[in-house]
Amino acid sequence: MSLSISPDEMLADGEQREGTDGSGDTLDRVRLRDPARRFALFARLAFVGGVVTTVVVFACGAWARRWIADDGLIVLRTVRNLLAGNGPVFNAGDRVETNTSAAWTYVIWFFSWITHARLEYVSLFTALTLSLLAITFAMLGAARLWGGAATQLLLPAGAIVYIAVPPARDYATSGLENCLVIFWLGVLWYLLMRWSQAERVRLPNLFGLVFWAGLCWVVRPEMTILGGLALMLVFCAPMPASRLRPILLRACVVVVGGAVPVGYQIWRMGYYGLPVPNTAVAKEAGGAKWGQGFKYLWDLSGPYFLWAPLLVLAIVAVVILRSRRAQRASVADDDSESTATPGRSGLLGRIESVRQQLRTSRAVVTLFLVGAVLLIIFELRVGGDFMHGRMLLPQLFILLLPVSVLPVWRFGAVARGALHRNWAFALPVVWVAMIVWAFFAANTTGNKSGAGISADGIVDERIYYVLNSGHDHPILAEDYLDYPRMRAMVDDIDNTPNGGLLLNSPSFMMWYIAPPPLPIPAGGADHTVYFLNLGMTSMNVPLDVRVIDQEGLAYPLAAHSDRLTDGRIGHDKSLYPDWPLADTGMVDIHPWMPWYLDEKWAKQAHAALTCPATQDLLASSRAPLTLSRFKHNLVQAWGFSKYRIDRVPKYEIERCHLVDPAPTPPPPVLTPPK
Repeated sequence: MSLSISPDEMLADGEQREGTDGSGDTLDRVRLRDPARRFALFARLAFVGGVVTTVVVFACGAWARRWIADDGLIVLRTVRNLLAGNGPVFNAGDRVETNTSAAWTYVIWFFSWITHARLEYVSLFTALTLSLLAITFAMLGAARLWGGAATQLLLPAGAIVYIAVPPARDYATSGLENCLVIFWLGVLWYLLMRWSQAERVRLPNLFGLVFWAGLCWVVRPEMTILGGLALMLVFCAPMPASRLRPILLRACVVVVGGAVPVGYQIWRMGYYGLPVPNTAVAKEAGGAKWGQGFKYLWDLSGPYFLWAPLLVLAIVAVVILRSRRAQRASVADDDSESTATPGRSGLLGRIESVRQQLRTSRAVVTLFLVGAVLLIIFELRVGGDFMHGRMLLPQLFILLLPVSVLPVWRFGAVARGALHRNWAFALPVVWVAMIVWAFFAANTTGNKSGAGISADGIVDERIYYVLNSGHDHPILAEDYLDYPRMRAMVDDIDNTPNGGLLLNSPSFMMWYIAPPPLPIPAGGADHTVYFLNLGMTSMNVPLDVRVIDQEGLAYPLAAHSDRLTDGRIGHDKSLYPDWPLADTGMVDIHPWMPWYLDEKWAKQAHAALTCPATQDLLASSRAPLTLSRFKHNLVQAWGFSKYRIDRVPKYEIERCHLVDPAPTPPPPVLTPPK
């Protein structure tokens, strides 16, 4: 953003330069004595200082709470397979997309490839850098909205609110895609503000904007709500002057904006056999849990009184805008006359007038606010998340974008007349009050579940793993070996060279191993671990150890199982261990299989797996990827995403009209005594 100012802007009302005799020294001395120039210099330094201070405070706060989440380690397992040449998969030979953000996976892969640094450190520093850049672009875009720092004092406002909320600092280094999402939002905000205010839009800038907006689908699927709105805004707005006709320019906008999302969607459907990430199927992103969603919203907004600064900033922004409206009324009238299309009247004229208003700062702000509301509604509908605050941070970031910085004071008599004197003095007071709130929020414990899980299923994820792992900053995979059962899992794998299926005991205190059938192949059979915590498990074992979970993030059978009606949000699928026992082909009779498993259920699971539709589903991710398979997946992807199995093998046999190998005997017929 340019902070340059014209000579006319430097003059206060009625002031004239005096004592200039043509010499440079005299002119410089006059400039230094000019109050407007001194204020402009001070305002520019204050703005730059505010941006730097905010970023530094955010960096220090995020570093003090640095960690890598278990779900962040899931991403690194996929990156390990990419670097090993196994493709973008979680388990070699099983094409399952376990990461919701495809872009985040490839960002980590790229920086790992060029730096050869340890994956956990690449994830940590990449996440922190993107988080800081997101705040920077948010403030630069807001400064453009408010007219720059030439004649007004722009100080951080909404940016302070965001970094004060503890979850914002938690997920600045968590290894999850939050950092990439807010970075994408911050850059999109800045690019749209620059586009809306440019006197002449250059084609490279236009295509750069639409390309960036088109990344929404791979950044995170629900961000398509905002990215799609941005693409529609640019498409419908007047095209810049060019040798190409407007219709051809709009065609180019569609091609450039849709290249990445459409290309990746074709790849995703053909390669993975699904139109969405597997996580969307496992967590039933199309389901509705409104009650849980409102609980999740209050879990973030209630403890910090987050509604207070949002309400105050909204009121202040409205007052400032209304105070400037009268000042700009005459200019707005002139602009409307100059932009009206000659020779057009009636409906066409009104349509053209509306189109002209699309490339304005007001339209951009409206787009982001509408997008934030739609994203909040989406999150309420799906029931939020189990991590405190995480899934509402992008929405909070969007709401605060227009007020990331605010004009706290303006210079000159015209400015004082445009804003009522009482409000002019109230703005600095409001800003100080917001700083006080920020100190309160930054030192508030929002979710107090600690090492446990709250009654509504929401947990402070960072504190949970800090307390359960015994590490203040669990970053490396081996830090999680101190999490319950992790070190025992590694030891059990080392002590069973023949391989087998590792199942956690019903009490979650120890591991049981179902052995492979005889004869054992040379070098032993493979190990498979069946456990909920995919990240810490998969990053502490070699890539030849298959890791799957009962929730279904990395296991299609579990992902396509029915949802538990009253299950914990984000964990409301739990496939019985009889299924992976049958699926992996391990010994399914006593005394070799774990004591708590039932031989009858194991036989029924074997039979249920023969269901043709289930076999077709499994083939979409396990069969060799030939051109024929790619085409078949592409055609069947939507059908696969809707397919569900019953988690009880007996009922699944009935659904598929199969023969039950262990039918339940009918109850005995009791005859009355004679």
